[in-house]
Amino acid sequence: MAKIINISEAASIAVHSMAMIANSTEMLNVNQIADRTHSSRNHLAKVMQILVKNNYLKSVRGPQGGFSLKINPSEVNLLQIYELMDGTLEGHYCGIENERCPFDTCVFGSLLNKFSAEFLDYLKNKKLSELIKTKSE
Repeated sequence: MAKIINISEAASIAVHSMAMIANSTEMLNVNQIADRTHSSRNHLAKVMQILVKNNYLKSVRGPQGGFSLKINPSEVNLLQIYELMDGTLEGHYCGIENERCPFDTCVFGSLLNKFSAEFLDYLKNKKLSELIKTKSE
């Protein structure tokens, strides 16, 4: 099924995993995260490796091992995690570059630009710390 906004599986896994780890008082391992996110263990392991390599997570091996945050969650926004997986978000959104488009105005109107700008704004302004649930929630 086609999606209006296409978020890669890697970016989705990264954001969800970081939020789960931020919410956990204990280390979470690949199997636990894969079970909860219904993700491929192998794909998840590759995403986690990128997050560790880029100093977002700390990894501990062994039976009591897993992942914990290496960063302050109030200093990281979701855009940083998203772009780590998928690269920088670009300014044109319909799939055809402005220079190559055969029309003077976009056939989709301003909707795609509006949706994309709102999504980008959300990612920029939503801190990982805002995804941490308190005990009263």
